[in-house]
Amino acid sequence: MDGILPLYKPKGLTSHDCVMKIRKIFQTKKVGHTGTLDPEVDGVLPICIGRATKISEYLTAKPKTYKGTVTLGAATDTEDATGNIIEQISVSKAPAIADIETVIKQFTGTITQVPPMYSAVKVKGKKLYEYAREGVEIERPKREVTIYDLSFHHQSVRSEEKTVSFDFTVTCSKGTYVRTLAVDMGRALGYPAHMSALTRTASGNFTIEECVTFEELEQAKKDGSQEEHLLPISTGLKDYEKVEVDREIAEKVLNGGVFERFSTVSSSSFLISYQGEILAIYTDHPKKRGMVKPETMLGKRG
Repeated sequence: MDGILPLYKPKGLTSHDCVMKIRKIFQTKKVGHTGTLDPEVDGVLPICIGRATKISEYLTAKPKTYKGTVTLGAATDTEDATGNIIEQISVSKAPAIADIETVIKQFTGTITQVPPMYSAVKVKGKKLYEYAREGVEIERPKREVTIYDLSFHHQSVRSEEKTVSFDFTVTCSKGTYVRTLAVDMGRALGYPAHMSALTRTASGNFTIEECVTFEELEQAKKDGSQEEHLLPISTGLKDYEKVEVDREIAEKVLNGGVFERFSTVSSSSFLISYQGEILAIYTDHPKKRGMVKPETMLGKRG
């Protein structure tokens, strides 16, 4: 059983929880997710099954889109609504739309982030959240991430008791902490802040509209149709050029053969397919000019 499952991850489950549930539903151990979502975050979590697990790193590296909420007036130790409040002020009036627009522009493009203490980033062989649980504050490594698109919903600005919130949509690179983005936007507006809600609406080529829920999967398991929810491996690699080869070359590919570059492709990495089935991802050979070599072998189904 091979393919990509566009799963709608519900709140309350970790990404690992989802993998364990999928293993039971599809009765296979070869399952992997494509980018961790915190338990309180819902939305798109593509799951790779069978041979598709070999391309999980490619899917993880693709841009993600989120819809979130920034709440001004309270900062938490986790940077989201699950944490303890560490700073609080009363916000009596919402920032002007123009001021929010100005701040949004500051966070578009390549930006520098400091990962939150409650994160899985490792420092000196230990995860930051482990330090945080021990009450230890440690210097965190800065990282550069890319914000491809960031906008906020003008009609979403709302005042609540002592706080003001607004919704935003962001498309960003792998490794972006949207919690930290929300906090930094709040700080730029002059307030302590936290991310009070977040939904991933897209991950690479997969959107929330095409996602399948656990309820639907459990029902499909009862009638044995769960495999119908799997999408072809090629769905996750739509942006790659593809070369369709004959049987002779396909056998050489399956043995990890090195070839002269195919004249029909222009990109440095591309897919090799036989009878519509992707066998491998090939790339330019680092030492042999004009030659290509395997980057990732998928093999044949079954």
